[in-house]
Amino acid sequence: MESKEVILLKKALDRQKKARVQAEKILESKSKELYDVTLHLKHANSKLENLLSEKTSELDGVFINIIDPYVVMDLQFNVINMNLSAKEFLGYDHTKETINLEKLVHKDYIDYTVSSFNSLLEIGTLKNYKAKIYVKDGSEKYVQINASMIYDKDHKPIAAQGIIRDVTHEMEISHLLTEQKRQLDIIIENSPLSIALIVDGKVIKANKTFLNLLGYSEAELKKLSVNDISSPEESEESLRLLTLMESGELDNFSITKHYVRKDGTTLLAKTSVNAVKDDDGRVAYEVAMIEDITEQRNLELQKEKLLKELEASNQGLHEYAHIVSHDLKSPLRSISALATWLAEDYNDKLDENGVFNLQQIQEKIAGMDKLIDGILKYSSINNDHLENTKVDLNEVINEIREIIFIPENVNVIIMNTLPTIFADKTKIHQLFQNLIANAVVNIEREEGLVQIYSEESEAYWKFSIQDNGVGIPKEYHEKIFKIFQSIGNGQRSTGIGLSIVKKIIELYEGRIWLESSKGEGTTFFFTLKK
Repeated sequence: MESKEVILLKKALDRQKKARVQAEKILESKSKELYDVTLHLKHANSKLENLLSEKTSELDGVFINIIDPYVVMDLQFNVINMNLSAKEFLGYDHTKETINLEKLVHKDYIDYTVSSFNSLLEIGTLKNYKAKIYVKDGSEKYVQINASMIYDKDHKPIAAQGIIRDVTHEMEISHLLTEQKRQLDIIIENSPLSIALIVDGKVIKANKTFLNLLGYSEAELKKLSVNDISSPEESEESLRLLTLMESGELDNFSITKHYVRKDGTTLLAKTSVNAVKDDDGRVAYEVAMIEDITEQRNLELQKEKLLKELEASNQGLHEYAHIVSHDLKSPLRSISALATWLAEDYNDKLDENGVFNLQQIQEKIAGMDKLIDGILKYSSINNDHLENTKVDLNEVINEIREIIFIPENVNVIIMNTLPTIFADKTKIHQLFQNLIANAVVNIEREEGLVQIYSEESEAYWKFSIQDNGVGIPKEYHEKIFKIFQSIGNGQRSTGIGLSIVKKIIELYEGRIWLESSKGEGTTFFFTLKK
């Protein structure tokens, strides 16, 4: 029979055995779980490695295929990596040479670049950095860079990456526009024409010409409206036109109005206003160009006054000439009658000398009568009403041939067919008759010749009357067109004919001149506006 101690020991061993079996079962279960976890981790790790490899390949593909230049650099500006676009733009290859981006920056932008990089380190990003750089071929480029920092696992910066955009063309355009604006500002500021910008009826900017014109400073003028500097009688019309412009009903308008200076005086100005619209078609502001015409208007008023006075004076002279001619011709007719009666009544008592003297009296009376008629014609030229019609100059010359005395030894020839012009026939007849008669009377050759030519230009008819007469000395070429100026003895000329010719030509905005030498003949040239 077993003892009590043995029985207790067996029981203890049995419990221990059962406990071991239980522990082994638990260990076996946990080992299987651990194994399963290990397999799962290995599978997950494999997937992560594949995913990482895949993402790395994708990232490399993106890096390589970015259109804009892309650069990765260390904290000392040395290029670590760059894509093909960056190589082509900069002209460098980081795999073949060391590239430090700081050395590519133009000296004018070094301080700005250092400041920008410090900002990148502090904030982590850099936006719209712009600078001028040198590329490998030595040319200058303007670039805009957007960059960000690259950190390690402890969030310490280890590098920077950035995308470069070439903005050279944009900067050149910007600089050109800036320069053009500067030049335009200079032109506007120094323009003799007053220029002002207007918004909502207020002057927001004006050039110094306008400021000087009104006597205001720029600060003072900005406080005023268009109404404040306009004459009260005209301000309503100015505001009405500006309102129409701001509503889009008018794009531009012109107005002649009075402006009020700072000292209270007024000036008259011609004002042209144009609307400047924004991209949406709304009026952004108006540009006003103001031209001071006060002096011009005063001169016009003076001119009108002088013309009226001159017209009255001419009318008075015309009337006076008629009165004087009447008063002069009456005694001349009486003297002529007395001389005729003396010749008839005392014919048998007068000797040759007496008869000659009476003939001389009659000749002097005829010359005086001719002179008075010439004065009347000269004084009436500007006062006569012009009855312009179609005038055939060939017919005019033929009529003159029948009227004036032309010696048998003188021929008046039309060298080419003369034109038909639009003019007053009486005046044109006077013109050609005086010139032809002047030519005929001054020919002393056995075979005299007067030749008439015409020539057409775009705005004028040009004529010439050429003779082979005695000629005119050069010192008389200007004098003969003045009234009472003539060459030779007074029997040939009253000294009025050529002055009448010049006056008629000036009525048709033409001019007259001559070419002549003493003893070689004379050619008169003149033009008549079409």
